[in-house]
Amino acid sequence: MPAVLFHLLGFFVADVFSCGFSPFNVLDAAEQALLRSAATLQPLAIGQTLSSAQGTAEHLWVVHSGHLQQDDDGHVHVLEAGESVGWRALLTGCRPTHTTALDAAQVWQLPKATLMRLLADNTRFNHLVLAEVARHLALDAEQEHQREMMSLMLVPVKDAYLQKPLYVEGSQSLVAVCRVLAEKKMTFALVRDVVDGVERIGMFTTTDLRDSLLKPIAASAIPVRDVARFDLISVAPDAELFEALLIMLRHRIHRVLVKEGDSILGVLSQLDLMSFMSNHSHLITLQVEQAHTVAELQTVAHQVDDAIKTLQRGGMRIGIICKLVSELNAQIFSRLWALLAPPELQQNSCLLVLGSEGRSEQILKTDQDNALLLRDGYVCETLAEVTTQFSAALLGFGYPPCPGNIMVTNPLWCQSLAGFRETIGEWLFGGTAEGTMNLAIFMDARAVCGDASLLANVREHALNLAIGSNTYIGRMASAINQFAEPASGWWSRLTHLQASEPETFDLKKLGTFPIVHGARALALEWRLEALSTTERLQALAADYALAPALARDLIDTLHFLMDMKLRNNLRQRALGEPISNLVQLDTLGKLDRDALKDALAIIKMFKQHLRLRYRLEA
Repeated sequence: MPAVLFHLLGFFVADVFSCGFSPFNVLDAAEQALLRSAATLQPLAIGQTLSSAQGTAEHLWVVHSGHLQQDDDGHVHVLEAGESVGWRALLTGCRPTHTTALDAAQVWQLPKATLMRLLADNTRFNHLVLAEVARHLALDAEQEHQREMMSLMLVPVKDAYLQKPLYVEGSQSLVAVCRVLAEKKMTFALVRDVVDGVERIGMFTTTDLRDSLLKPIAASAIPVRDVARFDLISVAPDAELFEALLIMLRHRIHRVLVKEGDSILGVLSQLDLMSFMSNHSHLITLQVEQAHTVAELQTVAHQVDDAIKTLQRGGMRIGIICKLVSELNAQIFSRLWALLAPPELQQNSCLLVLGSEGRSEQILKTDQDNALLLRDGYVCETLAEVTTQFSAALLGFGYPPCPGNIMVTNPLWCQSLAGFRETIGEWLFGGTAEGTMNLAIFMDARAVCGDASLLANVREHALNLAIGSNTYIGRMASAINQFAEPASGWWSRLTHLQASEPETFDLKKLGTFPIVHGARALALEWRLEALSTTERLQALAADYALAPALARDLIDTLHFLMDMKLRNNLRQRALGEPISNLVQLDTLGKLDRDALKDALAIIKMFKQHLRLRYRLEA
C-alpha cells in the first residue's frame, strides 16, 4: 500500500507507532500500549544498512517512511511504509537479511522480547505472523522453481533426454512389432518403408495399436505400414526446448524427431520433455535416493556437471548454482557412504566435506576434500577398507585424489573426537605453515551425514582455543601474500595483450583465494558460525567488522570470478582440455577485462585492509 495512503488513513500519528494494520490490529488495547511503549523510531541515511550489534535478530523493523531494499538470498524486494523486515530471523534465529535504505528513511524498531511475549499471549496474532512468514517462504520457493524452469526451457534439445530410435520394417505385422516393443520395453518404433522407390520414415505407437485393434482384421495380418503415421514433425538438435514444446502443442502430438540434416539423432517425447523441465535437480535427487549400487550412483553423479552447464546456459546466478550443486553433491556423498559403511560406523561417525565443498562454493568437480570424525571409544575393524572404497568410488565419480591428501584415507583426517581436538591444538600452537593451513581448511568443514554433534564439538573447541590468539590469526591471514602479482602489474597486461606467448591469469590464486581466506581469518577472529564466504562477509558487515560497502564489493567480485571460472571450465571441458583455474587473457572480451581490472582493485583494497589489521608485511 503506498505510503501516502497510510498517512491518509492515520497510519502514523505524531511519531507514535500505530497498530492499525495487520498483524498488530488484532492486539488488544493493553498489548498495543505495551508495543507502543517499546517501539523506537530510527532514522536511516541513504545506503545505510539495517543491522544489530551482534549480527543476530534482536528487533523487528517496520518502515515508517522512505523505501528499503531487502536482498534475501538473491530475491530483491523494495519495501515501503507499513512493511516489515525480520520476522523470519526472529522466529528461526537465522541471520537477518541484508536491507539497505534507498532514500532517507525512518523505521520503527520493535524489540524481540516484546514481540515474543505478544506471540505467546495472543494466539490470533501468533497465527497471522506465522502465516505471513509461511507465505513469504512459499513465494521465494516458487520464484526459485520458476527461475530454474525458465533456464531449462532455454536448453538445447540435444541436451535433454532423447530416446534412441528403434527401427522396424513396414512389412512386419503388428504382432511382430509389438513383440519387439515388449522386448525393448518401448512404446513406439520408427517404421522404414519404401513407396515408388522412395524411402520414407513413419512412427508406430501404442495409440496406433489401440486404433488398429478396432479393425475387423486380425492384428497378425496387418502390416505396420498400414497404421503407422508418416507425416512426422522434426526439430533441430540446437533448437531450444520451448520450441519443441510449442511444436508439440501446435500439432497436438506427443513426440518429435530430432534430426540433423537427414540423420535422425533420437526422439523427444512430451513426457520426457516435461520431466526434464519440471525440476531437473529434483530428478537427480530422486535418482540418488533410488541408487542401490555404487555403479548406479556413479551414473547419477556424472549427470551433475551436465546439469550445471544447463543452468549456466539458462542464466541462473552463480550463487544459486553453487548452493544447488552443493546440495546435490552432499546427497551423493551421503548415499555413497550409506552404501559402503556398515550401519554401526554410520551411527558413530560424522562424514565431513572441506574446502570449497564445505563452503558450498565448488561447482564443477575438482579434487576430494573430506574427513571423518569418530566417536570416542568406537573402533571399526574394517575402517581402512571402507574409506579406501569410498575414495576409489569418488575417483570413479570424477573426483581426483586431493594433492594435499586431505581425504578420509589419511589417518590425520580420520580420527576420534579426542584425537581431532588434540590435533587442533597442535595446528593452532605448533607454529608450522602446514598446521596453520590445515586448521584454516578445517574451519570450512561441513557435516554431510552421521552425527553432526561431533563436528560441532570440535569446531567449538577450535573457536575457544583461538580466542585472543591474534598471533595465530595473523599468521593464518598472512597466506594472502602467498601468491604475488607480476612485477609489471595486471593493469598493463589486461590493457595491452601483445605478449609473444598468451598471458594467463590464475582465477583462484590471485582472484578468489585472497577473498575466501581473508574472510575465513576474520570469521575465526569474530567467532562466526557461517561457512560460505558470502555469508561470512555479510556477517562481518552486519557486525561492523568490515565496511558494508567493501563487503558488498567483495561479494560481487567473488561471484564475478566464480562465474568467469565456470565459463572458462565449461569451455575447457568442451575442448577436451584439463579443467584448471587458468584463464587466457586474450580470450576475454573488453567487458570481462574491464570487470577483472575492477575486481583486482577491490581485492587489492581488501588485502591492504588485512595487512593493516594483522600487521602483515606486504
